[in-house]
Amino acid sequence: MKIGVPKESSGETRVAIVPNSLTKLAKKGYEVVIEKGAGEAANYPDSMYEEKGATIGSAADALSCEIVATIRVPDYSEMQEGQILICVSDPFRNSTQVKAIMDAGITLMSMDMIPRRLSRAQAMDVNSSQDNLAGYKAVLLGAAHVSRGIPMMTTSAGTIRPAKFVIMGSGVAGLQAIATAKRLGAVVYASDVRKTAAEQIESVGGRFIEVEGMDDFEDESGYAKPLTPEFIQKVNDTVCDVAKDADVIITTARIFGRPAPITVPASAIKNFKPGAVVVDMNADVGGNCEVTVPGEIVEVDGVTIIGVETLPTTLANTASMLYSNNITTFVNSLVDKEGTFAISEEDAILVGAPEGSDFYVNGMGGVLICKEGKIHPKQTRLAGVIE
Repeated sequence: MKIGVPKESSGETRVAIVPNSLTKLAKKGYEVVIEKGAGEAANYPDSMYEEKGATIGSAADALSCEIVATIRVPDYSEMQEGQILICVSDPFRNSTQVKAIMDAGITLMSMDMIPRRLSRAQAMDVNSSQDNLAGYKAVLLGAAHVSRGIPMMTTSAGTIRPAKFVIMGSGVAGLQAIATAKRLGAVVYASDVRKTAAEQIESVGGRFIEVEGMDDFEDESGYAKPLTPEFIQKVNDTVCDVAKDADVIITTARIFGRPAPITVPASAIKNFKPGAVVVDMNADVGGNCEVTVPGEIVEVDGVTIIGVETLPTTLANTASMLYSNNITTFVNSLVDKEGTFAISEEDAILVGAPEGSDFYVNGMGGVLICKEGKIHPKQTRLAGVIE
């Protein structure tokens, strides 16, 4: 089969497949057609693709392949019934778009629906690969905008105390942020609504901020559960109190398929010290900070608020490489022992793990969202949103 890789939409610097993945894809029988210039923004020129055996073509050439692989949803109006689209569709936020793709007869596989707790799926988990980079870059942005040094320094002119970082949330992005800030020499405090996160935070050098009455607010897919407004307020108050004298505050709280929860209310900003920096990692889905302006860096009450959207795009070369590894592992898994491409509706990665297992969450999980205009029966939660 042919895999087409069109150029991403404006503002997206990543590319779905990088040259080094082509050899692995060829071993499974795939041919790859790359739209001219698709990898240039990520520093993968056409010549690198040609050296690895790809065909360079037009957007129409890429969009006419049996499989179309992208990061964001492409212009599917150029695609035909029966084609397969593999991308990040964010179906719970973009249900109308997903329904339109279904109505067009296109089989949609959304990589952000990978059931992350299945060990076989971890090498395909685009959320983890991209969040990891986002957490790293968030720390660098905070360090670049704060007006003081990060590590402790002993000089002839005096001793400089290390900067204080507060990381709100310790999922994949948060843990990488903690580790990166620690490597820079900061003193790092971190919070999470999942009690099990305390050990993880401490393992990468952070100090856990415990909230009285905290339980383990984690669902079976590994994501944080939605919290009551009262407990959210309690968490916010506790963590923001710790952050009052922080130099950099990084917010990472993201609930799958829902708007980002507010973890830094406007009232808290007034209590932060002058010169502090807040890096809001979820500006693209509403923001964790109440005064974040998506896509902009603003100053409020002497505090710098960074609302850069989709942080992995600022590390396009590495982010593309990791996404390409994810998608290569995924499409190669769809080739059976006889070398035939097959979509098995018994595959837990595609449709969600069997009901009753540790990985099944009310139809959540599973890449195969729709095929032949239908949502798989196991994906009941998704079906309710789309229909």
